[in-house]
Amino acid sequence: MSTTARRRPAEHGWFTSSRSNNGNQCVEVRFDGDTIQIRDSKFRRNPRNIGSDEPIITVDTTLWTAFLHCLLTHRRHPDLVAHVSLDGSATLRHEDTLLHFTAPEWEAFTAGVRDDEFVCA
Repeated sequence: MSTTARRRPAEHGWFTSSRSNNGNQCVEVRFDGDTIQIRDSKFRRNPRNIGSDEPIITVDTTLWTAFLHCLLTHRRHPDLVAHVSLDGSATLRHEDTLLHFTAPEWEAFTAGVRDDEFVCA
């Protein structure tokens, strides 16, 4: 099964919500065959971070689709867990990988989810 974004991904395949602040700090997603990869753009901008150590969450399209549905219906997915703090910041966890997002980053991502920008076709 091939997957494509409803929004056109950048040349490198990673893309963000159209609601992101020009992609400066955001949840980035890439469709790669039958898998979806998620990363935090802040990691790459810190010169102390080593690219090969960048935390990336990888899930299959079935899990991703179920996760998006859970976000839209305000439920928790058991395998890809989004914990949103009172201040609106969020931690996304899958297995042993954690990604931390600020409140504006998470809001831009969830707005993109509501707009169907991250749906696999």
